[in-house]
Amino acid sequence: MQTSNGAGASRVDHLFSAPAARADRWRRLASCCEAWSRGKAGRSDVDGVMTEAAALEEFFAFPGSRQMAALKDRIAADDAAGSAVAARRISSQLLNRSYRAGFDGTDQSDDAASAAELSFAPHHVQARPYFEVLFVSAAPPARWASLAAEIRRLRRPEDSFIYEPVFVGSFEDALCAAALNPSILAVVAHQGFDLRSRHDMPVLRTIIDPALEDAGADRTALGLCRSLKRMRPELNLYLLSDQNVEQMAGDPAANAVRRIFYSVEEPLELHLAVLEGIQDRYQSPFFDNLKAYAKRPVGTFHALPIARGKSIFKSDWIRDMGEFYGINLFLAESSATTGGLDSLLEPTGTIKQAQALAARAFGGDHAFFVTNGTSTSNKMVHQALCAPGDIVILDRNCHKSHHYGCVLAGAQPLYVEAFPLTEFSMYGAVPLATIKAAMLALRAEGRLDRLRMVDLTNCTFDGHMYNTRRVMEECLAIKPDVIFLWDEAWSAFARWSPYLRPRTAMGAAAEIEASLATPEALAAWDSQQALLGDNPSDEVLLNTRLVPDPRAVRLRVYQTTSVHKSMSAIRQGSIVIVKDVDFGSIEAQFHEAIFTHASTSPNQQLIASLDVARRQMELEGYGLVMNAIEIALAIRRAIAEHPLISRYFSIAGADQMIPERFRQSGFVDFLTPDTTWGDALKAVREDEFILNPTRMTLICGAAGFDGTQFKGILAERFNIQVNKTSRNSVLLQSNINNTRSDVAHFIRVLAEICAGIEKTLAQGGAAGRGSFDARTTSLMTDVPDLPNFSSFHPAFRKDAGADTPEGDMRSAFYAAYNAAECEYVPIFGAACDERLANGPPMVSSNFVIPYPPGFPILVPGQVVTEHTITFMRKLDVKEIHGYEREKGLKLITTAALAKRMGS
Repeated sequence: MQTSNGAGASRVDHLFSAPAARADRWRRLASCCEAWSRGKAGRSDVDGVMTEAAALEEFFAFPGSRQMAALKDRIAADDAAGSAVAARRISSQLLNRSYRAGFDGTDQSDDAASAAELSFAPHHVQARPYFEVLFVSAAPPARWASLAAEIRRLRRPEDSFIYEPVFVGSFEDALCAAALNPSILAVVAHQGFDLRSRHDMPVLRTIIDPALEDAGADRTALGLCRSLKRMRPELNLYLLSDQNVEQMAGDPAANAVRRIFYSVEEPLELHLAVLEGIQDRYQSPFFDNLKAYAKRPVGTFHALPIARGKSIFKSDWIRDMGEFYGINLFLAESSATTGGLDSLLEPTGTIKQAQALAARAFGGDHAFFVTNGTSTSNKMVHQALCAPGDIVILDRNCHKSHHYGCVLAGAQPLYVEAFPLTEFSMYGAVPLATIKAAMLALRAEGRLDRLRMVDLTNCTFDGHMYNTRRVMEECLAIKPDVIFLWDEAWSAFARWSPYLRPRTAMGAAAEIEASLATPEALAAWDSQQALLGDNPSDEVLLNTRLVPDPRAVRLRVYQTTSVHKSMSAIRQGSIVIVKDVDFGSIEAQFHEAIFTHASTSPNQQLIASLDVARRQMELEGYGLVMNAIEIALAIRRAIAEHPLISRYFSIAGADQMIPERFRQSGFVDFLTPDTTWGDALKAVREDEFILNPTRMTLICGAAGFDGTQFKGILAERFNIQVNKTSRNSVLLQSNINNTRSDVAHFIRVLAEICAGIEKTLAQGGAAGRGSFDARTTSLMTDVPDLPNFSSFHPAFRKDAGADTPEGDMRSAFYAAYNAAECEYVPIFGAACDERLANGPPMVSSNFVIPYPPGFPILVPGQVVTEHTITFMRKLDVKEIHGYEREKGLKLITTAALAKRMGS
């Protein structure tokens, strides 16, 4: 997404790239000043960049009004050399963040800050954590400097944190500051500020206008607080008023505000309240307690010999393990759940507190830590909520844990198909019309009461994100008490992006909860019922944007997240987040599911990492996710614009990954010329699916590589790790750990690979070119059709509906345990062809999951069709779970099926 601010201005990716664009702008200003000082550029070049920077810099504490004024004066005085020195110093301090130490009264030299920033050694003397506070003031700008000085005088040596004030004078500028400046962690709003921004820059309007649209008509201080909370839920908001603060504090509209003060009568209390609000997010109960436990002299007469590290550090043979990991890892290990520690199975202390903080952070009512991955989280939810015979509407292409969850619970999956992306050998997501059709078919057969859950993946492996609010509202219109399980293993960090949050389970659930409480919700229901009449046809319902009856809805939403996949948690760290009005009625069975699946010996460090990962995201998640998205956009741009790389590689755009019929807003792609942040927000509001920009499908088939082959080349030759593969692509994932140096390295590697292709083709002549073209045609054009789910065999559909495809997968799964009732048929050969042509039908006894694409092409009890066999014969992957090449497909025998049919 790009905009320009005058001819020749550089690209600005709006909200996504605010930090990177700011750093680039200062480097460009420093370069222009250097060129000016050497006579290689004119002052007009410097003036242009300075004008662009000046307005945006008002939203940041550094370099501040004094340094900005000094730089402007040097430029105005034609002091080219002095301007170059000043611009270079500011640019350097922004890059290494040394200015933060300066605000704390410590060494602010570039060298000292760089050394601290890059050191992995313990920081025995460390500056206090730094943040910025936005003051939305009705005072004239001329007074802001003196007000800031008064705020700084409130600092005390015993304060745990240090902050700098940022002043703005309008509703619009407050929105811009909160959007552009990730360092802002608290906002103090004085009543009486202006509405309009002092600035008139197109780049700012692309941020302001969508936010104002969300704000509605309320442009007061309370209205601003609600808008800011919607944009960044983690912000601590404080309101200063000289009106009736007692009445205001009791107004439900003030729920977004942490505390209301009467004017400025208690400046120290306001200062302490700001610090207390940050401390509330900074606390990590379990990790803090674990650190304290590690400092205690503990005698262990318990399991776990490595606790305290004596068996490690006293050994001549494994001491290197202790030296590698460090002593604290072992001092913090224990099998005990008493003496200040806690039990993950039945937490009553610091784990319970940490889970409550996680629930708050993710927007849920409850949260449960899981230490063996989201595979286990999904199975826990299935076991807790589903009973034998319940029906679950399930994306056939979801993670295998959901299928196994149905087996364990005895629930019957009603598989729904995602739209295919055949050219990439992958599936997208399940259209809402398909989900509604499944529900309406159950209703037509009088079996809707058996539908327990709708279970979908969001985002998918390849980045498709549902319109979660619309999906849930329309499903609730058909069955008001249906439960939703959203597997958000790949998008835990989405909570901290205003772009992605509305597409998360908890983000949408909060919006639905608020909407249902309004008079407009009941009016919309009554209006639609009058329009639809008493007995609307399924066709009418499928083509209508259904609204639920707010009096009947029971909002029950579960979200499972792989915290380790996109946040700073140790591998297998997962959380189940719950927003369920009826959780009290199933809480006991939920705990039974925890007892079933959770280890009685969970890893203490893993639990601590979940606690700390939450703390990090509540304090800096907004900026980290912004950077992850910018990294993804930078990779997309660099590949698309490179003349050599783009000849052989490309990243699939939103228009390639999402069919046009699901992009109702008209959004095409992030790199489409003139696409703005406003266009992206419109897509979030209107489109059935959007593409998570951090998930990048890199098409490598045009370079002659299949996905598995190219993944191996990147790993073995260049030490680059990528995510999953398909027939002709690999999946890249940007995350909060990536830097622009990573982008540069990856682009250099692609350029080197492309240069090698060019050289090979040049030396190979016509024969070499012909072989290359045949290879790319095979990978990019001659791709096998993707197999849909066929059906369960009638032996496993005894209580299924006539027109709905659910089946008893649990019985089929356990049928395979009887070896005498199973047989093997090779997929290559006359026996398989004969069975397909003339019967008897072949019925799978287990899951068959090829990697890639990673979804089950066969499940227990499913009838094997020619379509599936054709797909398997064309597969050129090495890894197929549930299939033994030497033996063939494992099937349930015809005799066993007949026996079940007769019983």
